[in-house]
Formats: sequence, structure tokens, C-alpha cells
Amino acid sequence: MSTQQTGFRPSLSLFDATMIVAGGMIGSGIFIVSSDITRNVGSAGWLVLVWLITGFMTITAAVSYGELSAMYPKAGGQYIYLKEAYNSLVAFLFGWSFFSVIQTATIAAVAVAFSRFTAYLIPAVGEDNIIANLGFMKISAAQVLAIVMICFLTYTNTKGVRGGKIIQSTFTVTKLLSLFGLIVFGFLLVKQSHWADNWHTGFNAMQDLGVKDDKGMLQPTAWKPISGAVLVGAIAAAMVGSIFSSDSWNNVTFIAGEIKNPQRNIGLSLFLGTLIVTIIYITANLMYLHVLPLQSIAYAKNDRVAVTAANAIFGNAGTIVIAVMIMISTFGCNNGLILAGARVYYTMANDGLFFKKTGELNKNAVPEYALWIQCVVASLLCLSGHYGDLLTMVSFIVVIFYVLTIIGIFILRRKRPDMPRPYKAFGYPVMPMIYIVLAALFCVALVWASPTYSLWGLGITLIGLPLYYLAGRNQQ
Repeated sequence: MSTQQTGFRPSLSLFDATMIVAGGMIGSGIFIVSSDITRNVGSAGWLVLVWLITGFMTITAAVSYGELSAMYPKAGGQYIYLKEAYNSLVAFLFGWSFFSVIQTATIAAVAVAFSRFTAYLIPAVGEDNIIANLGFMKISAAQVLAIVMICFLTYTNTKGVRGGKIIQSTFTVTKLLSLFGLIVFGFLLVKQSHWADNWHTGFNAMQDLGVKDDKGMLQPTAWKPISGAVLVGAIAAAMVGSIFSSDSWNNVTFIAGEIKNPQRNIGLSLFLGTLIVTIIYITANLMYLHVLPLQSIAYAKNDRVAVTAANAIFGNAGTIVIAVMIMISTFGCNNGLILAGARVYYTMANDGLFFKKTGELNKNAVPEYALWIQCVVASLLCLSGHYGDLLTMVSFIVVIFYVLTIIGIFILRRKRPDMPRPYKAFGYPVMPMIYIVLAALFCVALVWASPTYSLWGLGITLIGLPLYYLAGRNQQ
């Protein structure tokens, strides 16, 4: 008897799909990146506005994807949309970028964040504990723990979607309730409010990148007013963190073949998941502004602004509270990333554009080989140590493909006008066009603000061109 399955099993409900959207979005970013955003834009108004712009872009893109997901409710999601709107070359470039940087680097960064905060509870697994010095690189206990986490979640997901679903729903509900509780306690329990003082800064944009002391800690230098092109560049640099923190909402489209009634539930889960997370992110930043002075947000130790806020709320116990919250958050986040990512490689393999074995399902109806090859690449990226650089590359490439995909809605409206559309993009054509303009401006500004790693990201994508033709495929 064959041990392989020929198709996915639709077993995920609307609730499960929504938890995959929300759980994939919430990792460690909301606990950290507001420090970097504040250093770039320097006022309470701009801190909140950066998160509002990101939230608007995320929800707009998500509800636009709803139309595509209803048209093509198949495993592979965004890869399928790009192939149908453009051709197999564009789809392959996305799939290659997804495999080499987007998904695997995100998995690595989230896993290392899990390790860093586990070290608050178990110092032996910290980054300072070097367990191997290979000369050209040092391997820390934190990196090893990150790899162990990725391997464990990969193994769990090879046993079927049911186990991954239970982990995802349990951890996502837990972290949503924990974040909500932190926000409420922040407004109710803190002894001194900094709300009024912080809002005196209004929308007077300032910037201070600071300097590092002899311990490697950032210290403030002098805030300088910024405007014009410098402000646009600062906003783009600030949005790297907020976009990374709000990314991976599209993971649910990759597992369309395993969702019940996908024409309805994928689009609805995209809207509900992104809306829930956007509301939590914005209110969390309002809580930071209530609990901490702006200077403390900008220069929280190691950018761990949530730890600083929790200490102001709960005293010394705050560090442990946030460490546990981030461990739960990143564990659940990575489960969703690992579960969904392998479905893209599965679909590529069935198009003859990836390793043939990744196009097979095991007896549990999951692409086991695709899961393990993703695990290997993500584990290697855990050893790189350049997570900030990876974040810039990922944000740049991700947004480019989001833009191309949403442009694909316009193309498919003309190309296939008679195709059934159970769900149509909200506010078409105005809302998708606003997203395209904002996202394009972000990409241009990011190249201007961080050219090295933005262009490295583009370079990695373009490496896919010879790989596509090596696979013996011609551009359609």
C-alpha cells in the first residue's frame, strides 16, 4: 500500500485560518521595534502614525488578496496568483525569494528572538554562551536553541496538519489575551503617566540614531528636527520594523487546499486576522506612550521596550512577564510560518520548478520533504548573526511582491473578466491603488535610506533568473 497521499485534506475552519493569520503576524516585533521607530521619527505622533500607515497598508493588501484567494483556492497562494496574473517566471522569482530569504530568514529571526528571551529565564542559553568557535564564526547556545526549536516544530508539522493547528490556535489565543492584558494593565496600574509630556512632541519629527558606548549600548546624542526628503527616508527606515512585525498575514493563502470552504474563509480570515493584530499593535504603542517617557521608548535597553514598560507596570517581575509572553508569541508564530511555507515549495515542485521530492505528500497528507528542506535553510540562517540586515532585505522584497500581486488584481480583471469572483477586493480600484502607491514609495525610500541591504535583497531575487532557465523553463 502507498504511504503517499495524492491531495491535501480540508480540515481547517475559519477560526483556525484566522489564528494562522494573527499568529503568523505576531512574533517579537511589537515588543521591540518601537524603539527603532522612535529613534527615526522622534515624536509620539509619528510613532503612532507609522503604525497606522502600516496597519492601513496591511489590511488593504489583505482584503485585496481576498479576491485572488476566492478565485484560486489552491495550495501555494501568492505563488499561484503571480503565475496566473503574469507568468511562471515571475511566480518562480517569488518562490525562490520566499525560499532563500523571505520565509526562511523570518523563521530564523523569530527563532533567535525566542532564544534571546528564553535566556532571561535560563541564562545558559543566552548569546553570550559561546559553545563553538570555528574561527570564521562563533556559535552560541541561543543559536543552537533556535535551531532545535525549528527542528521540533518541523517534525511536529510532518505528523499532519492537526497537530500544527492545535499548536497554532492554542498559542495564538494565549498571546492575544496576554497582549490585551498587558495593554489594559499598562493603562490601569502604572503609577506615573507620561502621556501628556509625550504628546507635547506632536508631529514634530526628530531623529537621533545615537552612539554606542563601550558596552555596545546605544546612548542618545542630540535630537535634530527633520523634514522633506530626510523625513520620508526616516519614515521608510522606521517602517522596516513595523512592516516586518505585520508581515506573514498571507501565510494562510499558502494552505488554501487545507481550509474548509476556502472561497469564503480565506478572504474573511485575512480581514479578521489583520484587523485584530492592527488594533492590538496600535493600542500597545499608545500604552507605551502612557507608561514610558519618549526617551525611554527610544533607548530601551537592547530595544526591549516592552520589558521596560512591563517593569514600570509590574516592577522587577515585568522582565519575566515579557520574556514568557515573547516565548509564547514566537513559538506560535514560527509554527504558523513553518506550516504554511512548505506548501509554496510543494506547488513549485508540481510545476517542475523545484526539487521533485518537495511535490510529494507523506501519509499524513503534508509535504514532509519540503518542510525539512525549509528547516535546513532556516537553521543555516540562524547561524548568520546578521538579523537586522536580513530584516531590511526581507521587508524590501516582501513589499515588492505584494505590489506585484495587487497589480495582478487589475491585470486579471481585464485578462479574465468572466471568471467567478465570490469575493471582490474592497474599495476597488481606489484602495488597491492607494496601497500600490504607498508601498512603491516605501520601497524607493528604503533604497535611499538603506541602499546596501535593499539592493542585496533585489540581487538575491534576481539570482532566480538563471535558476529558472537552468530548470529548463521558458518565460511565458
